[in-house]
Amino acid sequence: MKSNAANRKGAKLRISEIYASIQGEGVLTGTPSIFVRTSGCNLRCWFCDTRFASWEPEGEFLELEQVVEQTLALGHSHIVLTGGEPMIYSNLPTLCGEFREAGRHITIETAGTIFHEVACDLMSISPKLSSSAPVGSPGGWFATHNARRERLEVVRQLMTAHPYQLKFVVDTPADADEVLTYLDRLGDFEGQRVLLMPQGTEKVELDRQAAWLIPWCEQHDLRFCPRAHIHWFGNRRGT
Repeated sequence: MKSNAANRKGAKLRISEIYASIQGEGVLTGTPSIFVRTSGCNLRCWFCDTRFASWEPEGEFLELEQVVEQTLALGHSHIVLTGGEPMIYSNLPTLCGEFREAGRHITIETAGTIFHEVACDLMSISPKLSSSAPVGSPGGWFATHNARRERLEVVRQLMTAHPYQLKFVVDTPADADEVLTYLDRLGDFEGQRVLLMPQGTEKVELDRQAAWLIPWCEQHDLRFCPRAHIHWFGNRRGT
């Protein structure tokens, strides 16, 4: 087997940003964290709030050791690998191995369409519902997105291999009801690891969504997931 040094030599990832902030979503909300945002995605959700890492991907191609150096220099013990879709990179396991050797807690944020064997302390899986498809988008993305967005077998693999959370973005009560259908098809899961998060990038919009979604989650014994960083910082990069 090659050493980590040999694996990372010449290997690159496209990185849109690396920054320190506070986790605003999921079971680790409130945790000081370093976010490593890869650029590029195999899906095109109409509501994507990081279009600079998906629809119009930007960023430098950095060697893995550059990513590791810049990330560890920020100091926090929790690292969040996000995107875009970080799992599109075949060298992601090597990067995670470097962070694990450095004693860091690793969260991977993924749509759950690609599987890699990776070192990970929390697999944050955000399956995309049927309403996420970009109607009328250029380049045939509506059909491509729908063909790729659901991979139940991959989600099951990720749930089996790692501590996990399932995080669904919902825009309407119909979306929330689709989550129940999805979970029935998925099979075994822990209800308190299933989080429903309102779609929106403005505080007033999130509050309006929360008014119906919180009681819905209580009714179905699932967790409501606020987008706390929007309330703390607004919808801006680097947060």
